[in-house]
Amino acid sequence: MFRTGRVAVTALCVLAMAAGCSSDDGEKPDNSLISVTVMRGALLQATEVGPTWKAPDESADPNQLISICGGTTAPPQVPPGGSVVAAPLADEGEKGAQTLEQIALVYGDKSGADAALTGLKAIADGCPATQNVAAVINDERSEPAYTETVQQETVDESGWSGFVVIRHKKYDPAHPGTADTAVTIVQRTNVVLVDAYAIYQLSNASTGSQFDADWKKLVGSVVQRVG
Repeated sequence: MFRTGRVAVTALCVLAMAAGCSSDDGEKPDNSLISVTVMRGALLQATEVGPTWKAPDESADPNQLISICGGTTAPPQVPPGGSVVAAPLADEGEKGAQTLEQIALVYGDKSGADAALTGLKAIADGCPATQNVAAVINDERSEPAYTETVQQETVDESGWSGFVVIRHKKYDPAHPGTADTAVTIVQRTNVVLVDAYAIYQLSNASTGSQFDADWKKLVGSVVQRVG
């Protein structure tokens, strides 16, 4: 008597192993995973943001992200286990500057991205609501004293979900100026996107009217490309 089903398939595989026979019950590739190539193509290039934008001359530390909490807090290390795709951009002028840090952390599966997002969210949850920072003048930088406020909001855009930390920095009245930063951290399946937009304004003590619209547009442009 012949035995049918998987037993017969297995027997045939043993006899014809050299032919590469395999069962139809094997694991299929997860088509929901996002590749490094897709994320590299999704990150914005300088010409797509504006005519005065360009890639910075010096590369950032590939093992560090941008500071989430601002103030004197150090930037967190890149969560381990993933491939890093980065495209930093800057627009510098006489009256201020803008920067855009785009970092995609691409993991082999969703669990790796889950862990990365959880760790970064824990850092954001620990950010102080207000930081008062004294002036710094040294060989590396010169910055007046400032007060920086921090708030966190939920983000849900085109299948990506996570949060944004919005920071508003106001300098000492003797040196009027502001710095507004939005650090967006969102996840979709196996990818965590860290998108940080900042605008620095000299001789201006108020937040730019387009700041909220600008950071949302920049993030939306990237995630919508992934599809």
